[in-house]
Amino acid sequence: MTERLDVAVLQRRLAEFAAARDWEQYHTPKNLAAALSVEASELVEIFQWLTPEESARVMADPDTAPRVADEVADVLAYLLQFCEVLGIDVLAALAAKIERNERRFPAPGEP
Repeated sequence: MTERLDVAVLQRRLAEFAAARDWEQYHTPKNLAAALSVEASELVEIFQWLTPEESARVMADPDTAPRVADEVADVLAYLLQFCEVLGIDVLAALAAKIERNERRFPAPGEP
């Protein structure tokens, strides 16, 4: 794959994938938010009974690492589709949130 991996490219690929299967009809904000929650829960499930130390080493486990990566991909895919449907620029939304948090929670020694 030589295509540049950026958010817009990935959103377009997801949209094309859904369109080719006539799935757009199911990609309502409500359904996508629910799917995002389910996939995030599947990610949490992998870590559910791990100690903090075990969770920090999860990507070193050749059986678990691919499962984690797959669930991360599922979460991101549904988040990008959700943002596409609602017209949210995910990177701009994140940048604005970071700026608000920096003002709201200044680091020690900052005004």
